[in-house]
Amino acid sequence: MQALLSLSRAIDRLNSFIGKYAIWLIFGATAISAINAVIRKIFNYSSNGFLEVQWYLFAWSFLIAAGYTLLKREHVRIDVLNSHFPRKLQLGIEIFGLVFFLTPVCVMVLYYTAPLTIQMFNTGEMSNNPGGLIRWPVWLALPVGFALLLLQGWSELIKCIAFALGKGPDPMIKPDEKSDEEALIEALRQEVAAKASGAAPAQAH
Repeated sequence: MQALLSLSRAIDRLNSFIGKYAIWLIFGATAISAINAVIRKIFNYSSNGFLEVQWYLFAWSFLIAAGYTLLKREHVRIDVLNSHFPRKLQLGIEIFGLVFFLTPVCVMVLYYTAPLTIQMFNTGEMSNNPGGLIRWPVWLALPVGFALLLLQGWSELIKCIAFALGKGPDPMIKPDEKSDEEALIEALRQEVAAKASGAAPAQAH
């Protein structure tokens, strides 16, 4: 289990690093959009290449950040019922979803998109739009993004199993979210501090 947890931490570090810098792709797309607008207004010139590189960068940004989003537990979750279940049942649902939903979907996407990406790379397929770009760089975002998401899914699965065996922290809590025990301790600490500050003037009399 310790070897698997080490693998999990390595995957977490990888997706944390990628997620930290993926925002620059959004910045690049925004900058190109602004430059394209200025050139079009001043020189009355535009190109489909400018438009396509924007959505290339945008596609790369959200696809390669999918694993980071899962790491931070920021994907949309339907917790109306799940949040009221016992922790063990929540953990079981999480493991079931990772094994029978996330993993098969990621594997299926990789199975179909990896050969297509290789084919486009070999043929040098170009966009049908005048002045458009070569296609394989944007298609490459699909296998890369889903591979990172799959790895992060397995990392979360390892953490869930470790927690079930009593060998790891609760993975159901967001990294920046406090557990019930931590929230209770913080509330008691604030209550004691409030009483102490209220008692100070009374002692002065």
